[in-house]
Amino acid sequence: MKPIVDARPYPYAFDPAHTAVVLIDMQRDFLEPGGFGAMLGNDVTTLQRIVPACQALLALARAHEMRVIHTQEAHDAQLLDCPPSKRARGGLSCGIGDVGPLGRVLVAGEPGAGFVAELQPLPGETVLRKPGKGAFHATGLDAMLRASGITHLLIGGVTTEVCVQTTMREANDRGYECLLVEDCAASYFPHFHAAVVEMVVAQGGIVGWAAPLAAVQDALRGAMQEARPAAA
Repeated sequence: MKPIVDARPYPYAFDPAHTAVVLIDMQRDFLEPGGFGAMLGNDVTTLQRIVPACQALLALARAHEMRVIHTQEAHDAQLLDCPPSKRARGGLSCGIGDVGPLGRVLVAGEPGAGFVAELQPLPGETVLRKPGKGAFHATGLDAMLRASGITHLLIGGVTTEVCVQTTMREANDRGYECLLVEDCAASYFPHFHAAVVEMVVAQGGIVGWAAPLAAVQDALRGAMQEARPAAA
C-alpha cells in the first residue's frame, strides 16, 4: 500500500521506492552568523528553527530507503559558473566570491558553502552543486532522477521563496509530483514562506502539494501498519 499524505489541496500518494527527499541549500552561508544571509542583514535564526524538522525528514528518508539529495548553491573558485549579473546584484561590499567571516562567499570548498553540522550528508547520498537558484538549472539532476526511476519529490530547505520555490516549479514543469514539507522549509521573511505555500497549492495544486512533516510521518507509519500481516 502506498503512503497517502493528508496534504493540501488533496491527498498525496507516493511510493518510497520512486521518491527522493530533496533538501535544498542547508548551508552555513545561509544559516549561520557571519554567512552570506547574515551579511545581507537577515535574521538567520528564522532558518535555524527548521533544522530539527529537517533532521527528522532525513531520518525518515533513510529509514524508508528513499533517495536523498542535498543541494548546495556554490560556485567554482574562478567563478566561471557565476553570471556577472548575479555577482553584481545588490552592489554588496562583500558578495559572492569575496572573503567573509566564513571564507569566500558561496564558493565550493569554503567553510560557508558547507552544510550545517546537524545536516551532513551520509555516504551514498547525493550532493548536488548548483550555480543557480533552481536545482535543475545547469545540473544533471533531471537525468539522475529519471535514471533512478524517481517520480515524486519531498522538498524542504531554504529559502522558501527563492531556491525552494524555483526548484519546485522546475520539477513541476518536468513532470515530477512534488510535496513541499512546510515545516522543513523557511524564509528570512515568514510572510514570504506563507505566501509560497498558498501559491503551491492554489488552483488544484498548480505547482504541487504541501503538508507538515507529521503528516508524512503518519502516512508512512500507516502504510507500514497496513502492510503487516495480521496476527494468527
